Amino acid sequence: MKKTISSFLLVSAISSTAIAQENNPEKGCIKVNIGNVRSSEGFVGVALFLAKDGFPDKTERAIEGKRVQAGEHCMVMFENVPYGSYAVSVLHDENGNGKMDKTFIGIPKEGFGTSNNPKIRMGPPSFSESRFELDNKPVTLNITMNYLNERSIQKQQ
Repeated sequence: MKKTISSFLLVSAISSTAIAQENNPEKGCIKVNIGNVRSSEGFVGVALFLAKDGFPDKTERAIEGKRVQAGEHCMVMFENVPYGSYAVSVLHDENGNGKMDKTFIGIPKEGFGTSNNPKIRMGPPSFSESRFELDNKPVTLNITMNYLNERSIQKQQ
């Protein structure tokens, strides 16, 4: 009888733990440090994506977005994020119009960056190049802004 009660309590405890985990998924924190912001004009928008759909520039498809006043270095925190695979995109919206401005041939006029700082090629970085894992430890990302127009070339000289 004693063994039966112990077995019942053990099964009940395991079941309760499984139900609690389903109802309260594990969550973590993502800290995003943004460097090489060329001016304090406008704001820096940061978007957190769970999938490649919309990444990096369709921010309405991001699971969360934040924006901060532009400065040489900026920081954004995403808290209570369920564990999983993510990618982050960043835009320095210097004129504050809420979108990436481009030249007539499609080259970005404003700064941008993504998690993992992948090499800039023809076209935007992919979700897989920018993907990172959030698990039991907080994640800190250091993203360097990229500027592809003349103003950024003049600044670097």
